[in-house]
Amino acid sequence: MTASTPDDSMRLTHTDETGQARMVNVGRKASTRRFAMARGVIRMRPETLEAIRTNTLQKGDALGVARVAGILAAKRTSDMVPLCHPLQLTDVQVRCELDADLPGVAVEASAETTAPTGVEMEAIMAVSVTLITLFDMAKSMDKTMCIGEICVVEKRGGKSGDWRRA
Repeated sequence: MTASTPDDSMRLTHTDETGQARMVNVGRKASTRRFAMARGVIRMRPETLEAIRTNTLQKGDALGVARVAGILAAKRTSDMVPLCHPLQLTDVQVRCELDADLPGVAVEASAETTAPTGVEMEAIMAVSVTLITLFDMAKSMDKTMCIGEICVVEKRGGKSGDWRRA
């Protein structure tokens, strides 16, 4: 090995020999059970949260529409994130919790599969689109809403093993 040729441990995984972005070949990796959970929040005025709680927004059932949007987003992650592999998901769950202390809605989503690569991006996508849909459903009432704190909180499976945010 020469000084200008990095060893495999230092090589970027998503670039080819010329430095161009590429999709990683996972064809030789074993399929294992994968799980990931992500979360995020949308903050809003208390009266907006109350309208969501009582299902009195002009657009209707914000929580129901947002949950379905999040599930659909998880299933379409590889269409939106260029280097993600299309995965056959075995489960996607989206939970929305109304939180008067924010005030707003906390969203948690999980994704599962058996595959050679993980599902962190699918969980993040589910949370993100759920939050964006809540914004869309309530924007006529509250333009001050703010989406944030989106992160992976847990992953299981794969070469790097299990991990949980402290």
